[in-house]
Parts: sequence; C-alpha cells; structure tokens
Amino acid sequence: MDRVSAFEEPLKKLLGGPTAKVMAEHLDLHTVGDLLHHYPRRYEERGRLTALTDLPLDEHVTVVAQVADARVLTFNGGRGKRLEVTLTDGHGRLQLVFFGHGVHKPHKDLLPGRRAMFAGKVSVFNRKMQLAHPTYQLLDAASGDDEATEAVDAFAGKLLPIYPACKQLDSWRIAKAVDAVLPSAREAVDPLPEALREGRGFTSLPEALLKIHRPATKADVAAARDRLKWDEAFVLQVALARRRYADTQLPAVARRPVPGGLLDAFDAKLPFTLTDGQQKVSQEIFDDLATEHPMHRLLQGEVGSGKTMVALRAMLAVVDAGGQAAMLAPTEVLAQQHHRSITEMMGDLAEGGMLGGSDQGTKVVLLTGSMGTAARRQALLDLVTGEAGIVIGTHALIEDKVKFHDLGLVVVDEQHRFGVEQRDALRSKGKQPPHLLVMTATPIPRTVAMTVFGDLETSVLDQLPAGRSPIASHVVPAKDKPHFLSRAWERVREEVDNGHQAYVVCPRIGDDEDDAAKKKGKKAAAEEEGDKRPPLAVLEIAEQLAKGPLHGLRVEVLHGRMQPDDKDDVMRRFAAGEVDVLVATTVIEVGVNVPNATAMVIMDADRFGVSQLHQLRGRVGRGSAPGLCLLVTEAHEASPARARLSAVAATLDGFELSRIDLEQRREGDVLGQAQSGVRSSLRVLNVIDDEEVIAAARQEAVAVVAADPDLERLPELRTALDALLDKEREEYLDKG
Repeated sequence: MDRVSAFEEPLKKLLGGPTAKVMAEHLDLHTVGDLLHHYPRRYEERGRLTALTDLPLDEHVTVVAQVADARVLTFNGGRGKRLEVTLTDGHGRLQLVFFGHGVHKPHKDLLPGRRAMFAGKVSVFNRKMQLAHPTYQLLDAASGDDEATEAVDAFAGKLLPIYPACKQLDSWRIAKAVDAVLPSAREAVDPLPEALREGRGFTSLPEALLKIHRPATKADVAAARDRLKWDEAFVLQVALARRRYADTQLPAVARRPVPGGLLDAFDAKLPFTLTDGQQKVSQEIFDDLATEHPMHRLLQGEVGSGKTMVALRAMLAVVDAGGQAAMLAPTEVLAQQHHRSITEMMGDLAEGGMLGGSDQGTKVVLLTGSMGTAARRQALLDLVTGEAGIVIGTHALIEDKVKFHDLGLVVVDEQHRFGVEQRDALRSKGKQPPHLLVMTATPIPRTVAMTVFGDLETSVLDQLPAGRSPIASHVVPAKDKPHFLSRAWERVREEVDNGHQAYVVCPRIGDDEDDAAKKKGKKAAAEEEGDKRPPLAVLEIAEQLAKGPLHGLRVEVLHGRMQPDDKDDVMRRFAAGEVDVLVATTVIEVGVNVPNATAMVIMDADRFGVSQLHQLRGRVGRGSAPGLCLLVTEAHEASPARARLSAVAATLDGFELSRIDLEQRREGDVLGQAQSGVRSSLRVLNVIDDEEVIAAARQEAVAVVAADPDLERLPELRTALDALLDKEREEYLDKG
C-alpha cells in the first residue's frame, strides 16, 4: 500500500456507511487519518469513578459511574412511565431519566451497584443536575452480556479513553471505530526532520498515535502528547516561516517621511501630546515604511487606545513621500465614521488640492458601495489622478474599476472581517506590493499572535489616552431577579436625565428576512436547544421600550439592513445628541465614537462572545463621564455562559479577556478563526499553556526554512504541510 494512502482511505470502507456518515456530519471526520488524529479528551482509570459534582451545564459529557438506585414512576393515571436512576461517584450524585418505551432495557440493565459509562447532555430539572435519555455502556460483565464482556476486556487493567463525542455517536462507539483503524497508524508519515526528532528525544509518530489512543500507563499519554503537540506547533510554524520568507523576497517602494511635510503640519496642530505608546509604535511603523520590502505589521490595542491616530500618521507620512494610502473598513457605518473622524482631525489639511502639496494638505475621499453615481465618479477620478492622497472605504475599494495613481499603504481595520482574497485584491492595485498595516481592537495573547498572525510583526498600544473614563459593568440576571432589569431601565433614564445617551444592543434585527431564516432554522434549533426562545430583536425591543420603561425618551434603531443613508442619518443624529437611546445590533461594535454616550444595556448578552462584549462595551466611557455596561441574561447561574459574563464584568483588560475567551473556546480552530468549531487543527497543542513549545517550534521552523525554503530535502514535512494547510487554510494564513 502506498505510504500516504492508508491515511487517506475513506472511513466508509472500514466502518460502513451509517457510522461514517455520522462521523462526517457531526465530528467532521472523513478519512482514516482524521480519525487517528481524533484524540481522547481524557482518560478514566479502570475502577475509578468520574467526579460528578462539577459537570458543565448544557454540554455533552461522558462519565463513568455506579448505579445507587433506580425506580419506575407512573403518571397520567398509570399510562405514562418514567425511570429515574441515581448515579454516584462515592460523593456526588447525578440523576438519569428515561421515559415511555425507553424505560424497559435500562430498568433491566441498571441495577444498583453496576458500573457503566454514560453519555448525554447535562441539564437542570427541579434544581438538580440530570441527563435525560443518556446512552450507556455497561462495564461489569455480570449478566453474561457479550457486549459488556467485550467492553470490559478491551479496557481491562488499562486507562479508558474518553473521546470528544456527540449525541449521535458516543465515546465508546468512537473507541471501537478507532480500534478498526489503529493498525494503519504504523504507516504514519513522520513530518519531523530526523535530527530534530532525535535531538529532542521524541518517540516516533506511529508509536505516539498508538500510545495516545491505547495507553498502558499515564507516562504513555504524556510521551504521546508531547510528541503530537510538537508536530502541530512545528508544522504550523513552518507554514508561517515560509510565508514570512516569501514576503521578504517581494520588492516595495520605500516611503520615507519628508520633514516639513503634511505629517509635521498635522502634528503641530494636535491639541494634545501623543502617548509614549503612540510615539513608539509610530516609530516602528516609520522604520518599516523606509525599507524596500513590504511592511506587514499587526497593530493591536485596547479599545480606545488611539490606533486610528497612529494609522493616520502613517498614512500622512506615505502621502508626504508621494504615495497614496487606503483604509479598508468592514462596514459602511465604520467607513463613514473613520472618514468623519479623520477629516475632523486633519481640519483644513484634508482639503488639499494636490498630492504632496504640504501647504494646502491633501484630499481625503470616501468610497462605499451605496454612494451616488456622481460622487462615486468624482472619488474614482481623484484616486486615479492622485488628487486624493487618502481614501477610506469598504469592499467597494477592491472592485476592478478602482485604479490608484500610486498606492503605497493599505490599512485594514478589524482584520478578522476581511478574507485574504480581499486583502490581496487591494494589494495588487499597487505598482509594487504596498505596505500593509492591520489594526485590531481584539487583543491577542502573545502566543496566539505567534500562531495566528505569525506572518505579521506585532505592535501593541496598551496605554489609554488621557481623559478616558472607567466603565462599571454588571450582570443582570433577568430570569432570577426581574426587578434588576426594571432597575436597569431606570439607570438608563437617569443617564438621559443627566444629559447623556445610551445604547441598547440586541442579537437579532427582527424584520421579515430574519423571521424567514428563523422559521427555516426553527425545527433544527428546537431539537438542539430544547425550550430556548429565539434571541431578542432590535425592532421588538425598541417598540417595547418606547411604549414602556423608556416612554417619552427619543428611541431610535440602527441595524445592518437599513438603507445606508438612513444609517448615516441615525448615527449623525445620535452623535449630535438628537437621539437619547439607540437600539442596535452589533453594527456599533467597532469604531463608533460618541463621547456623550455613557450607558449600554446588552440584551441576551450570553449570545455574544467575550471579545465581542468587550468591543461593544468600548463604545461607552469615551468622554469624561463614567461609563456603565449592563449585561442582561437569562442564563442559569451555574452555566458556562454565565461564567463568561461574570468574567467580562470583572475586568476591563482586553488581554486578560482574550485569554479567558480562548480557554473557553479550547476546541475552536485557531487557524480558521472560526469562533467555534467541533474540530480544531490544533488538537493537543494549547495556544495559551504551550508557550514554550510554540516559541521553540518557531525557532526550529525558521532554521529549517532558511536552510531549505522549498523543503526539497524534507518530503515528509511537505506532505504534512499540505495536509494541514488544505488550500483554504493556507489562504487564511495569508491574511491575517
């Protein structure tokens, strides 16, 4: 058999259609290689029971426990039957329930004293944790039951692997499937160069795979994980090192600031001094711009740390050097906002007649998809003649029709909303690749930056400009304590009475398009969610507030499906203080700047991610008055969602929150920046805890790529690279 092909064998051949279909649909496992890389999440020791006290709510779990007692109850006058089984781990207890015809087999199997593996979703009923209709696998062969005997034999005296599983396929059925493909592990192609493997004393890849799935001891698990972690870190860092190497081979025009130019004129007009951080980061950027290779820099900063100011100074420096600068924003609302704030900051310098004419500044134009024909034609003309030194726009900048006179710098705001293709399309508009500055307000821990943005140099702004106010954040448990919610609306009214303004954020718009999508997804969601109601909607909440608790205040709505002119009009009136309360979706998440807005109420806050909540909260407290952020939720007190909200309420430090966010999204795919995802390309590597591994792997990768950029002498590493970077991921890495 060809060395590669064993791992590429479709699972259907070995496991049969039905099992393979469930694996593909629910666990994203398609080939023998996929399943061999689906590692156990943890191991239970035979004879030991799982601790039942700290099981996570609303998650699918697998536990090993002993039956304490079982009883059948009847209801509906004897017509309905319910089996209640209590499990114990010697300390804590967990209830199981089975209904209807489903009670017979478990009633026969689950006798007091028997041990089994149970799998199901943890819920709360009558204030007690329970699993409804769990699946189970008996672990003591008391009954001469062949399947139980087989299960026990398989794990006799060993560690019991518990796999990441799903409702349709439990851990022990996954273990059985792994048994069927495990012989293929011997044909694994080892990506680590031999010298590196021996130098670090690693076990071989086939052996590591056997040990992680079927360990005899805890030492086996540790050795296997150490080895597999390295594979993941190293292959990823090689991909990034190759990307960086390729970038250093590209030419670019050096753009050096000109003394006495636009930048100096701008700095002289500033009513405040730049923070030390802004000075330092600006210098890093100017140094990059002065080289003949394209700059690739990630500028990350806390919400409100003055990134726009740093980006604008870089743009002005490029204009001084005879080039043009483009800023790409993810939404029209943001592009308009940036255009407004940049022209305000520049004053008469933004009204220049000619490029590089420092005495009269330069022209700053806006280009978005919804502009009128005449305005658009003028903007395009200004770009191609070089009349406009700075352009701010949305995806419209990327269209074929847009031509530049001499594009020298591209600034991308909030990179994770842009695909690579868009970034590349804009870069291809320069005569040579322009310099690139990516700005993000989602702080990223160092190791993640080394992993996800490993192809960009990183600058961090961590000082807040003077005059920013603290923000107090609180969780409002609307279900347990409805009076807290009433008090929240009173607080909003108090802020407005004091001359301030407020935002109310909802997860959904609530118009016809929304409802159609909701009906379509309703059936599937209902099965998954149980009795969860749909997320609250802007249009419904705005109406309720205007008629109810905020009656008499000027309440307006803002969402992504409004006409662009209407959006701009609402934003303009809110900024001018003509609107008291803005009920909006997350369109206000980034870059919206209204210093008089002091309060924000986020409805169904548990439906947003940690970084998103932090972004939203950054819209208040931008002036001298203190900010207030209220996180309204109906999530149960013990749920992971509630823990997430408490974390956000407890700190304003974005870097701390991004760590929490990552720890909670362990399974998320760091490469594909999907905020969730069943399976991650990083299965054993933990971006937060494995800092040393990532740093060491990065060093080794740089050395390997410097010596052999095309990896011609390392065909196995190339194969592993191709597998990791199936094409779309490679593109994604190109981003950032």
